[in-house]
Amino acid sequence: MQFKKHVFFCTNNRDDNKPCCNRFDSQAMRKYAKQKTKDIGIHGDGEIRINSAGCLGHCEQGPVIVIYPEAVWYTWVDQVDVDEIIESHLVNGKIVERLQINNA
Repeated sequence: MQFKKHVFFCTNNRDDNKPCCNRFDSQAMRKYAKQKTKDIGIHGDGEIRINSAGCLGHCEQGPVIVIYPEAVWYTWVDQVDVDEIIESHLVNGKIVERLQINNA
């Protein structure tokens, strides 16, 4: 199955009190993004796929999302940021520079 874009939300949980995406309720935000893309008709076969991922290695940069095939990495603070990523990047193909992080 091919998708135009594949979105991975880090939902990793660390028990050692170190920073991790799950402390920002990333699983709930992933679920929100999945439902939102369904509601606006861009989720599913041939369109957008929203998935959970284990640790993506950017724990200190806040909750992390990576979107392929562009390999664009984002951090987010709240639902407003995720809405902006969906509308700008997934719907209109424009990177949200203010939320973009360096993946190196």
